[in-house]
Amino acid sequence: MDKDRLKKNMLLKKEKREVQLKGQGDSERKGNSIGGTDQIFRVLAVERERVLVIDCIRKTMPVWMGIEELDGFTEEEGSCRSGETDFGILEDYSPDVRKTIYQRYNIISAILPFVDNEPMRSEMVAGMAEEHGISRQSVRKYLCEYLSSQDIRSLAPQERNTGRALTQDEKNMRKALNKYYYTTKKRTLKNVYTMMLKDSYCDGDGRLSSVYPSFYQFRYFFRKYNTKQTEYISRNGLSYYQRNQRPLTGDGVQAFAPHVGVGMLDATILDIYLINEAGGIVGRPILTACVDAYSGMCCGYSLSWEGGVYSLRNLMLNVIADKVEHCRAFGIAINRQDWDCDKLSGKLVTDMGSEYRGTVFEQMTDLGIQITNLPSYRPELKSKVEKFFDCIQGYYRNQLKGKGVVEPDFQERGVHDYRKDACLTMADFEKIIIHCILFYNCSRVLENFPYTEEMLAMEIKPYANEIWNYGCGQDGCNLISVSREQLILTLLPRATGRFTRFGLSVNGMHYHNRLFREQYLNGKECTVAYNPDNVCQTWLIENGSYIPFELVESRFRDKGLTGVQAMKQRQRDLIRQETGNRTQAEIDLAGHISAAVGASGGQKRPSIKNIRANREKEQERLHKDLGKEVAADA
Repeated sequence: MDKDRLKKNMLLKKEKREVQLKGQGDSERKGNSIGGTDQIFRVLAVERERVLVIDCIRKTMPVWMGIEELDGFTEEEGSCRSGETDFGILEDYSPDVRKTIYQRYNIISAILPFVDNEPMRSEMVAGMAEEHGISRQSVRKYLCEYLSSQDIRSLAPQERNTGRALTQDEKNMRKALNKYYYTTKKRTLKNVYTMMLKDSYCDGDGRLSSVYPSFYQFRYFFRKYNTKQTEYISRNGLSYYQRNQRPLTGDGVQAFAPHVGVGMLDATILDIYLINEAGGIVGRPILTACVDAYSGMCCGYSLSWEGGVYSLRNLMLNVIADKVEHCRAFGIAINRQDWDCDKLSGKLVTDMGSEYRGTVFEQMTDLGIQITNLPSYRPELKSKVEKFFDCIQGYYRNQLKGKGVVEPDFQERGVHDYRKDACLTMADFEKIIIHCILFYNCSRVLENFPYTEEMLAMEIKPYANEIWNYGCGQDGCNLISVSREQLILTLLPRATGRFTRFGLSVNGMHYHNRLFREQYLNGKECTVAYNPDNVCQTWLIENGSYIPFELVESRFRDKGLTGVQAMKQRQRDLIRQETGNRTQAEIDLAGHISAAVGASGGQKRPSIKNIRANREKEQERLHKDLGKEVAADA
């Protein structure tokens, strides 16, 4: 190659031929021989009889070569772009890729002035590697990429080819993982590896073949392709994943409760045993609560022995009750601001409990209330009421230890029987629950409540009742005023009645209202509300109004629906028991009649004349003077 024609950044190419690069003591030139391939060098510097070049194919560190060693090389037109790669336009790269390109160029930019000075270059490579926390080999790689192409785009990270087909060993690993690992049996990875070898790498006699993947290869394949979601769902089940392992993202309950008026309902069995007035153990009570999602305040509660619709009805009545009067009934004096709630929330959020999915609870929509049923296994969507139960039980648990409180170890063998410690009645315990609710509403600090600028300016205290009182005066507050009578009638169970001549027939009984005489003759069906605890009255639902009807059958008065049904069942049982006797009596009657007819002398042909005279004679013959018989007996 002519020395005068050499210039910086020139590309030199030599056809297929084996050569050996030579230089003076550059330890980075190991293995720079190429055989059987084209060679492309880029000239980086020219100094007298030496030329600094870099191999654009192998991308090794630059070396000094004598000009005579470049004999046979010809000038290559164009630029070397990492073989056949076209970098494209820099602006077309994603922001993350452009960021990586500039970061890598900043690492090597300080080394570029010293490329022709090997000692200084090596020192700079070591310094930049230490400064940026990467290996020296990475710095050399970035430097060679840039020097060989003289294009900053060559520093872009290369995309990995993930479309490679799985090998047979990898297919065996995938099959074993699907069969043994992703199941509810929860096998360990080591055990799954053993089962894979047994199924895929053993002969008919159970002998392990000489060639098989190691456990480390198996573990690497698992870590490379495993997804946590698939692992959690397959091994623990979807319900456990939804409750305990699902990602919790978003703005929480504030997303659908931006104002006061979204009530969350739920019930739980409390961890304490209670007794009755006579000292007998009754069991663990049920606490049903309604908590406002926006402020976290408890709007109402129900403490009872019955769950389902009964506790739900009591809860709704407590929500609209005057809390000052309610607490006074238990000897507790409060201010109205401490628990100022006597209206229903315009939106109620419930889970998939049977009492909430029934028709009785859905009748709340007649009051203009919107009901939202949450999907299964999503307790975080009603986290306010779940936290309420946790807090309430935490308040009294430590204070009532040894008084019937159930500890977490109550199901273990040989543990103390906590039922024997019970000493509180329902009335005593309800006082404690009220005090706990008051503490929850008025003294629990809400550290994570999302305060607005207006709330900060007004210095609203971080208590549930203070935030509730503030929210009740804001736009968007969704509370509904309902009377106690209207709420009770709305939550009564409903049935289909029919007008008959005997009155309004409901549940096998008849009711009467003097204003509905014409309807009794029409025989139409209608919807009625009834009280299962007392059947004395029922209510016809017509155009949103409840019209009372009184019971006709007096024998059923002051009885519940269950008692009426029991009376009717006993009557049916008695009638059923006598059915056989009645049939036998009918047979006997037919026999007696036949016998009497036979004893009369057979069939006769009487005369139809003188019927009146014959009747008078028979009357005189059979007439008895009863007064004469009484006088004779006297």
